[in-house]
Amino acid sequence: MTPPPNLPTYSRAQLALRNGNDRDEIWCAYQGLIYDVGTSRLWRNGTHYEHWAGQDLTDELADAPHTELVFQRFIAVGILAQ
Repeated sequence: MTPPPNLPTYSRAQLALRNGNDRDEIWCAYQGLIYDVGTSRLWRNGTHYEHWAGQDLTDELADAPHTELVFQRFIAVGILAQ
C-alpha cells in the first residue's frame, strides 16, 4: 500500500500511546503505515479479540480471519518510524 503524501512519522513509543487508554486515539500499524481504527466498534476500548491498539500488527495478520484489505476501511494517519 502506498502511503498518502505528507503523513507525519511516529515512533513505536508514540504509537503505543494511541491505545485507547492513554489518549482518545485508537491506532494500529500495518506494514509501516499507522491507521486510525477508532471508528470501528470492533476496536472499542483499544482491543480487538486478542489484539491491542497502539501496536504494529503486521506479524499478527496471518492469524486473522480477514486479509489486509480490512485496512482499506481506515484512514492512514502516519508512518511508523523504523
